[in-house]
Amino acid sequence: MSEKKTRKSLSSFSILMILLLIVAAVTWMIPSEDVQGATLPMIVMAPFNGFVNAIDVCVFVLVLGGFLGIVTKTGALDTGINALVKKLHGNELKLIPILMFIFSIGGTTYGMLEETVPFYLLLAATMVAAGFDSIVGAAVVLLGAGSGVLGSTVNPFAVGAATSTLIDNGVSVNNGIIIALGVVLWLSAYAISVFFVMNYARKVKADKGSTILSLQEQEDMKTSFVDKEVKVDANLTGTHKLVLTLFALTFVVMIISFIPWEDFGVTAFLGWSEFLTGYPLGQWYFAEATTWFLIMAIVIGVAGKLSEHEFVNTFIAGAGDMMSVVLIIALARGISVLMAPIEDGGTGLQLFILTNAANALQGMSAGIFAPISYLLYCLLSFLIPSSSGLATASMPIMGPLADTLGFSTEVMVMIFVAANGLVNLFTPTCGAIMGGFAIAKIEYSTWMKFATKIIATIAVVSVVILTVAMMIL
Repeated sequence: MSEKKTRKSLSSFSILMILLLIVAAVTWMIPSEDVQGATLPMIVMAPFNGFVNAIDVCVFVLVLGGFLGIVTKTGALDTGINALVKKLHGNELKLIPILMFIFSIGGTTYGMLEETVPFYLLLAATMVAAGFDSIVGAAVVLLGAGSGVLGSTVNPFAVGAATSTLIDNGVSVNNGIIIALGVVLWLSAYAISVFFVMNYARKVKADKGSTILSLQEQEDMKTSFVDKEVKVDANLTGTHKLVLTLFALTFVVMIISFIPWEDFGVTAFLGWSEFLTGYPLGQWYFAEATTWFLIMAIVIGVAGKLSEHEFVNTFIAGAGDMMSVVLIIALARGISVLMAPIEDGGTGLQLFILTNAANALQGMSAGIFAPISYLLYCLLSFLIPSSSGLATASMPIMGPLADTLGFSTEVMVMIFVAANGLVNLFTPTCGAIMGGFAIAKIEYSTWMKFATKIIATIAVVSVVILTVAMMIL
């Protein structure tokens, strides 16, 4: 058992580089005018082009690292986590379903994914302090938000992008059916995730030796989240409470700012942020969120009574801690850039696979069409992690195809949403996920060992729901 746990696995960087080379090799093997074989310059420039393509996310993560470093330096975060655990009095398991449901709401409403990156550190530290391990913290974030994304109801980046694309192509859509089906998928995935995560957490709580983490990961967890803990009898001072209040406010504003309120008919009380970023809440993206975190880092530094030298040095060190995450995000995005349309400087592999797969689906019955379409979207989601990008690229083909064959376009939308959401629970081509694992000090192979059964169960249940829906609607 110990020999298995000490075995070294490939790093996230190596996994992504191997995937990049595999994608390049695939383009050489396809005899088609629609696919350009990846050239040496395209391959070696892919990581740099990925960084350029993801520059907004990368800068956000760097500033986020500085922000978290400042909060940690005040001592408020460690003290607050330990005070929370102490207050729970052995009821720490209750945190899991509550926090996962909160994350799932963010997932189903606005597709919370990149925005989860800062929570990996917070939840890993919280769950370790509660007697679990860091993978429980990562699971709460990823499976919680992911179950919501998988069952998106009003998520503008998935449902919104897909339905608008269909409407633009003359295909009508019933949003009521989409929302109802989304709720069923969302709550099913949430219930499955909570069941597995709580069972695992309960075992780890009872016996630390039952952790799935390797010996190296356990050592990293100890260094990052245990050795830095304050004493459990530490009390929250007035300064700590002020810092934690500002810390919570920072994330509340960030979450609110990403929700497209105007799509829901809400316009009141949103414009106050225009004087700060030039955009009202609901229209923020990473540039505005980055500015917000930088401002709040300064505010918290003043509230925490840090000197100018302490603030600058701590902020730089915190940003430096995130460099591995930034490089992972850039390399993951580089794979997507390599597969992009030829006119965008890519190889055209994405569109080639989509077009040929859609042609193969012609003439199938609803009972076969739905699961095969789901598998197709799982493959496409691996190639195109962006939900809005995949919707824009695929729905003009798959939506009219379903409509022509007499199948429900609403179910077709949810097949795309559910498959894309499932793949984003584990795909190494998603920089936010790989970056989150790096923050939580978890290897990708360990996550797959932990999550494979959960993901497979969610996939089977989702396919059954979607196939039945396709047959009756």
